[in-house]
Amino acid sequence: MDAVIALDRASRIVVKVGSALVAGESGADTAWLAAFAADLARFRARGQQVLVVSSGSIALGRRRLGMGRRKLTLPEKQACAAAGQSALMRAWEEALEPHGLAAAQVLITKNDTEIRRRWLNAHATLSTLLSLGVIPVVNENDTVVTEEIRYGDNDRLAARVAQMIGAEVLVLLSDIDGLYTADPRSDPNARHMPRVSHLTPEIEAMAGGANAADGVGTGGMATKIMAARIAQSAGCATIITLGRRPSPLAAIEAGEKATVIEPAVSVQAAYKAWIAGSLASSGSVVVDEGAARALQTGKSLLTAGVKAVKGRFDKGDAVVVLDEAGREIGRGLVRYDSDDAERIRGLKSDGIEAVLGFNYGPMIHADDLALSARTAA
Repeated sequence: MDAVIALDRASRIVVKVGSALVAGESGADTAWLAAFAADLARFRARGQQVLVVSSGSIALGRRRLGMGRRKLTLPEKQACAAAGQSALMRAWEEALEPHGLAAAQVLITKNDTEIRRRWLNAHATLSTLLSLGVIPVVNENDTVVTEEIRYGDNDRLAARVAQMIGAEVLVLLSDIDGLYTADPRSDPNARHMPRVSHLTPEIEAMAGGANAADGVGTGGMATKIMAARIAQSAGCATIITLGRRPSPLAAIEAGEKATVIEPAVSVQAAYKAWIAGSLASSGSVVVDEGAARALQTGKSLLTAGVKAVKGRFDKGDAVVVLDEAGREIGRGLVRYDSDDAERIRGLKSDGIEAVLGFNYGPMIHADDLALSARTAA
């Protein structure tokens, strides 16, 4: 897989943009943002969904508040983020508007990507924005987070967001055009690596530290490799390339240097493995023979096929699906809480709204169901 093919095939793309690209000497770098917005518009025009994870609020707020380049305390960073977030969003809006694209601000903390209920809410919001053709602009909510619940760099946040929305490609715009065998700024014999299949300890050792020269960013190649590892396990390819050039995505497509770190599995396989093995079940549902057969052929679990509901669970929790003999068929993310599931079990789909006042569709959608190894075989 090379970078051009990865971008061309992706239906969902996450691009991480660093502070050094967004923030100029006296404010936002409007020229760079305008060229990058043209990139985004081209991808949207061909039907691809793009989400931007953008740093820059602290950098822009620092300039606005006259804080210079000295090291900031956490409260000072939060004050700068508060002062700079509106400037950051205004810059993105002004860049995207000439292309008829709307920007939507989404502020996330580490808990939003790790606590199940918050994950579901963020996932639903981002997926809806993308389906509406909006460009979500995601940033860590630096105005409220503490050191214990913050990512601290947007590379890893971008990887978690890519994982959350099932993106096929994560693009990390860097101050260098990819991964090298050594730091090319100090070693003339360093070789560029256009493709990486496995993130070995040797490759991780090649990553350098943060580029502190500009005094605006917190992530270097090391954090990009960490982000790539998260993305790789989620079935998402990572592209690392030079951001400091006009239209960096067009540059990738034109064949300019970039490093592609290939995914370990497909997005769907990674998602189902996560459901099967990473989530503790909160309860179970027992299904009839017809539903059990349907599930084995890749169908969703309809409410009509549910015979019993056991345990307590909320909407979005993982539950075990059992046949009438008590054998596990699989595990899935349920679309109703246990009380509502009990009320609608056995009902046909068109009867759900009359009972609940709403209809979220099947009890468990096929996309959210991981069959057990015995069943899948």
